[in-house]
Amino acid sequence: MSPAVKAFFDEATNTVSYVVHEPAGSACAIIDSVLDYDQAAGRTCTESADAIIAWIKKEGLRTEWILESHVHADHLSAAPYLQERLGGKIGIGDQITVIQDTFGKIFNEGTEFQRDGSQFDRLYQEGDAFMIGQMRGEVLHTPGHTPACLTYVIGDAAFVGDTLFMPDFGTARCDFPGGSSADLYNSIQKILALPDSTRIFVGHDYKAPGRDDYAWETTVGEQKALNVHIGAGRSIEEFTRMRDARDATLGMPRLILPSLQVNMRAGQMPEPDDQGDIFLKIPVNKI
Repeated sequence: MSPAVKAFFDEATNTVSYVVHEPAGSACAIIDSVLDYDQAAGRTCTESADAIIAWIKKEGLRTEWILESHVHADHLSAAPYLQERLGGKIGIGDQITVIQDTFGKIFNEGTEFQRDGSQFDRLYQEGDAFMIGQMRGEVLHTPGHTPACLTYVIGDAAFVGDTLFMPDFGTARCDFPGGSSADLYNSIQKILALPDSTRIFVGHDYKAPGRDDYAWETTVGEQKALNVHIGAGRSIEEFTRMRDARDATLGMPRLILPSLQVNMRAGQMPEPDDQGDIFLKIPVNKI
């Protein structure tokens, strides 16, 4: 089956969110949603999520899943807001518990913060399957960027999160806690083992040098032949050497501190204080 895919691009964070739905049905899933966040003001906005809601309602679709490819470090998830208005279950990889344990300590969350993934409705493992109406989705565990990264394969479409970018931009960084360039290489081989015609939908685009427009859809065949980091049969030794050297030059994402605190909670904010005010923490010299 070839699912219908609608992309929503958030230029502020270079994130692509997707609505995946049956070609001849009403069931859909939302993948990697965005809650707008003004870092300077500490203020959230639902404009990006509202655009998804409006489109789903206009098309008469029924939301069954709100999926996260991983715990994002560059944008906040709108999953709870979407769930409240559209229904559906929130899913992520079961290795979220590793992320929660690591960053629960970094943010000094204390014992009240549950580190068992219970904030999510479904924790996926390698080989798990799920249904979107009559359409089957399958789960690949594709760590490297983070330990909890997943690729969702739905019919002839693969939603790879941050594992791969467009062929002219390459692959994801691996220098976050728990990341591994060797793991990323092996994960990408799983994706490249899919049929060459499989459509790949990436989680971000940054317009590679020489390209004027944003893009987010490619194929397995194009990635195998043309990806500037891993295409044309590049070896694991070549890849890890390149990836590790490149990562050493990168700064942290602009929204990493608020994003991790919110996204490891399935998009929920930390508990408010006695006055009902919500605060995010800024750990110093910890990341």
